[in-house]
Amino acid sequence: MAKTGEIAAFALDEKKTAMVNLPAQFVTSSTADMKGQKYSDLVDYADNSEKTSDLNNESITDLIDLKEQFSKRGYANRNSAVTETHPIFGGYKLNYNNHDISVLRKNLDEAQENGNNIHELAFSIRGDWLVKNNLYDPETRMIDQNKLKHAEQEVAKTLINKGFNLPLGEDENDVVWFGVIHQDTDHLNMHLWFAKKSRETRSEMVKQEGKYKGQPIGVIPLELIEQAKRQFRKQLMSSQELRRHQEIIKGVGGFKKEIVETAPDNLLNDRHAKAIKQIYDALPQDMKGRWQVGNAQLTAGKVKMAKANQLTNQLLDDLFDKELKPEYEGFKSLAQEYDVINIEDQGVMHKGQHKWSENKEDELRKRLANQLYKHLAQIEDTSINDIDQQMSELLSQAKQRDKGNNVDKTKNASSPQEKKLTPSLLNNSVNSNVKPVGNQMPVLGGSFNKISRLWRQDIRAETNAERRFLRNQKKVEQEKNQEANDSQISRKM
Repeated sequence: MAKTGEIAAFALDEKKTAMVNLPAQFVTSSTADMKGQKYSDLVDYADNSEKTSDLNNESITDLIDLKEQFSKRGYANRNSAVTETHPIFGGYKLNYNNHDISVLRKNLDEAQENGNNIHELAFSIRGDWLVKNNLYDPETRMIDQNKLKHAEQEVAKTLINKGFNLPLGEDENDVVWFGVIHQDTDHLNMHLWFAKKSRETRSEMVKQEGKYKGQPIGVIPLELIEQAKRQFRKQLMSSQELRRHQEIIKGVGGFKKEIVETAPDNLLNDRHAKAIKQIYDALPQDMKGRWQVGNAQLTAGKVKMAKANQLTNQLLDDLFDKELKPEYEGFKSLAQEYDVINIEDQGVMHKGQHKWSENKEDELRKRLANQLYKHLAQIEDTSINDIDQQMSELLSQAKQRDKGNNVDKTKNASSPQEKKLTPSLLNNSVNSNVKPVGNQMPVLGGSFNKISRLWRQDIRAETNAERRFLRNQKKVEQEKNQEANDSQISRKM
């Protein structure tokens, strides 16, 4: 993070740098007390000329350690980094006046006196991303500060209410927080500081052992910080960028749905019968009923399910290369397009970190494998072992039909070869509505029929559950919007 010495002179053309970084840090009250520092030293009144002197602040680099920030009196709203007369904002107001600052300072000191930590998160936002989402004009150096502040207000709620074992405050008035936008570095920076006001007594929120036993918990889990970054990005995206994201995700979901729904008919045919029997033979029989890929990838080699998983992965490779090639290629192409967006938003992937497309493909393969395992577990050994015979007989039957085009179909159906395929194995495959794959007849033995039927039932149940969930989510969103509108109306009255 380089200091520019200018306001809103953000670097551009940094395509491989993350759209937003969100480092998090905290300081305990005992540490600040020991150094004679006050939480309230972070902010000061807007008319304090000593605090706002550029000469006083010219050596400050942004995103410095929180412990050092206290020694830079008025670090948050220093003149060299802000453009507004009243740049500090909070949960209900975008520009704190001097009275608001006075109340804020009092609340910060109360939090410190009661032994609570102060937390800081800093959003470092790349200039290119701001331009792309209509938040920054590099020619006029104007930024949409109000939209940025509204986004941080929402993120603050998430971090304060969900960043710990319990909500940080015991009620809505028990947390003090404030934010500010800094514009004096090559990336735009937004800071968020917050602390609990009353003394912490809840056991879930206090360290129970170790060196810091009895002190309030300070670390916010990484997954919560990642969630906050996603929320922040989504709220700041332009409608055009948001539609672009949604269309790609919707397209990936559409291809995935098509692959999952057509998988039973395309897998359960004579072309794959031998491979499925090999998978069944490789499944550990002492785990029958509990066959799952689990947390491992299908290609992992050190798990009990490894051989079956690897064979299933090969089967899926074959399926995606033949019967479901267009759908699979569409799925991969769109997912990889989303990887490009993620690099624009989050920066180049770290070594060993999986791309979004790789995670989506892994999810798809695991889902298909687990569905196959689930239904293989519901057939009898004697039934699955008939697959070789079924496949051989059907191939033989297909060849005979090719050679004897003039043979009467009724006569052919009553031949000794056809009689070997009993109803329990074939279930009238000649009259079945299922189409052949290539020149081969589908295997519709009792076992495969059962697997296919159960598989389709599962797909229908999952689809219906997803639809109910989406309807419920839409209803909840509508209720929230109505509640927000009602609240706005009541405040204006």
